[in-house]
Amino acid sequence: MRNEFTAIIEKDEDWYIAYCAELPGANGQGKTKEACILNLSEAIKLILEDRRQDTLRSIPNDAQSELVAIE
Repeated sequence: MRNEFTAIIEKDEDWYIAYCAELPGANGQGKTKEACILNLSEAIKLILEDRRQDTLRSIPNDAQSELVAIE
C-alpha cells in the first residue's frame, strides 16, 4: 500500500528539520535534506504501526477486520 504525506522542512543552521502535516508527532532531522526526509519517513512508519497495534489490541473478538487501500 502506498501513502503520501506532506513533509514541512526547515533548515536550522547545519541541520534540516521536518514534520508531517497530516500526522502530528512525526518529526525528522538530518544533516542533509535527504537524510531528514528518510528519518521523517521512518518516524511516520513507526507511529502508524504503533497506532495500528493499539487499535488491534482493543477490538472485540467478534469484530471483523479488513484492509482498505487508499490511492
